[in-house]
Amino acid sequence: MKPVKWGIISTANIGVAKVIPGMLKSKDLEIVAISSRKLKTAQEWAGKLGIPKAYGSYEEMLADPEIEAVYNPLPNHLHVPLTLAAAKAGKHVLCEKPIAISAKEAMQLRRAPKNVFIAEAFMVRYATQWLAARDLVRKKKIGDVRAIQVMFSYFNRDPKNVRNMADIGGGGMLDIGCYPITTARFIFDAEPVRVTATIDRDPKFGTDRLAGGLADFGDGRHLSFTVSTQLAPYQRVNIMGTKGRIEIEIPFNAPPDKPNRYFVQGMDMNVGEWTELPVSDQYQLQAEAFGRVIRKKQKPVWGVDDAIQNMKILDAFFRSEKSRKWEKP
Repeated sequence: MKPVKWGIISTANIGVAKVIPGMLKSKDLEIVAISSRKLKTAQEWAGKLGIPKAYGSYEEMLADPEIEAVYNPLPNHLHVPLTLAAAKAGKHVLCEKPIAISAKEAMQLRRAPKNVFIAEAFMVRYATQWLAARDLVRKKKIGDVRAIQVMFSYFNRDPKNVRNMADIGGGGMLDIGCYPITTARFIFDAEPVRVTATIDRDPKFGTDRLAGGLADFGDGRHLSFTVSTQLAPYQRVNIMGTKGRIEIEIPFNAPPDKPNRYFVQGMDMNVGEWTELPVSDQYQLQAEAFGRVIRKKQKPVWGVDDAIQNMKILDAFFRSEKSRKWEKP
């Protein structure tokens, strides 16, 4: 496959620390440019990462005819505006999650040119341990899956961090609550029919710092989760079936330099086997899959409509916070 030529919008930490290093491992793509609002910053990171071009504005990079696709890791409130700007410039866009702050905002992306592919950057859909878990579920290895339980937390009270700025889409639900929702949809291969939430907000920031959610997927299946921006760092997923369970270790921040592991238990409590998978980088796999869609080597699976659906579910959780009732996405 002819390598896809990429440009990076901004020097956000998720990009320079995780996504770009993963992408640089691939032979199926070339990162040809990185942009920042400050040329010096773009030049510094271009030098550190070995990227040929540096631009002092996003608009200047989007005008570069060499670039075919862009990765957008800007703060949440800038996801839709810059994704639309890139799409109108003829660039395919891999936009960091969440794709918007609300479903209404996300729907603006339907105005993008039809020949441009836009996808939300949920790297877990390409991670080897998640693909293995989904395969085991489909093969009924643990019987009928009835429950998925997720815990995901970190501690961050920095007032200058975008995750603690409510007016630009900060808070735990948009930052990490989107992961339980996405992965439950991925494993159940279904959509929730109703959701309910309990949310505690930081009195200073106004952001949701602790959220518990329950999503009813029908047919006796549900997702339950806790996410927090102010608890000890931890993450774990349990997929519970009628004949066993699958536990995914480090499900979201999977290490790119160590084997990823999952545990399969039968009907004896905590008796089972850990499986180690070959070392892989989920960000590399994500970018390569995106490139195959651009090159028409595979059909798109998750695009704008899927991203809007995810936002509708998040919106329903926030409505439930206020109504204290079940809400339909």
